[in-house]
Amino acid sequence: MALTPQDLIKIKERIPNLYEAVIVAARRARKLNDDYRQEFNALLSTITTGHEDEFEDRENPDQLKLALDFEKREKPHIKAIKELSTGIEYRYKSNK
Repeated sequence: MALTPQDLIKIKERIPNLYEAVIVAARRARKLNDDYRQEFNALLSTITTGHEDEFEDRENPDQLKLALDFEKREKPHIKAIKELSTGIEYRYKSNK
């Protein structure tokens, strides 16, 4: 996977405090990762193993295909940074 630099100037134009932008992107990446995990587990639970002996390791082609499909997706931190540079909306929680 090739590395692609992100333009921090675009982010800085939208959010004046770059540290604040990093926190927003990190929280969004965690949320995306949790969503991916829930979706993966839901799809994984629909796949049947079809093996009586659970102690023997056998490859399940459906499970392998599902894992490879999720591996090809855009990583949550990259997606969060792209969303931040294109205009994700956020707000502070009030402590009241």
